[in-house]
Amino acid sequence: MVVGEEDNAGRWIGRFRSICEHSGVGEERIALLAGLIRIFVPLTGDAGVLARYPGLSDFPESLAKSLDRGDPEAVEADLVRAYVQLHGNSMGYAASERCEIDHWGGYWCHAGGFLPLIHAAPHIKKDIRFVDYGAGNGFQGLLFQSLYPHALTTQIELSGSMIDEGKRLQHWMGIPEERVEWIHGNILDVPPARFDFIYIYRPVRPEGPGRVFYERFARALAGTVHPVTIFSIADCLKDFLDRSFEIFFDDGQLTCFRRG
Repeated sequence: MVVGEEDNAGRWIGRFRSICEHSGVGEERIALLAGLIRIFVPLTGDAGVLARYPGLSDFPESLAKSLDRGDPEAVEADLVRAYVQLHGNSMGYAASERCEIDHWGGYWCHAGGFLPLIHAAPHIKKDIRFVDYGAGNGFQGLLFQSLYPHALTTQIELSGSMIDEGKRLQHWMGIPEERVEWIHGNILDVPPARFDFIYIYRPVRPEGPGRVFYERFARALAGTVHPVTIFSIADCLKDFLDRSFEIFFDDGQLTCFRRG
């Protein structure tokens, strides 16, 4: 079998849904994985993508075998491997950028995974302004925009080369330029008050210089009047946000806050 042409994606999604009929996999997860198949299948057929991400070359064959076996968990594992390849490619930080990240107690190249993508579905409406603090190459934010189209995805990232990588991904994924704003700068310099949905994977440690970020972040949000949803991975925000924010999901890895 050959995977890659965009018009084939529907057939692959149909096959995937058929093997899930009696599998016990929840509909929310099925919907997400089907959406990722829709995104990943065309990417694997693009010569430019494969040249940049050679680790994706075995994705078509592996996905085909997983579908032939009727194994939804194996399909998800194939998608996870592709996701890691696309999210983690190129640690493109200049020496000065690495020094700045280290100074603020930053973390290096953590991928958020699929769980936030599943739980975000009811919360991302067409008119929202979404932001990813410390976006890396922005693949997670691009997935949110592709799966749940909304007014604007803002990607804040210190590395210029990572932003260049993200813009290539955006082009390959067919996401219009006006739907994504790339901010090349320090996360401390972008107040969160203008955003409706905030995605943050613990970009800096909450002690030492990094504490300044969370204190500023919480103060800025305390003054907002519009509804705000926060998805925080490896959370440390709960120690800083005011009591107007309630936790509506927390599994120890993903913590979700909202204020109506």
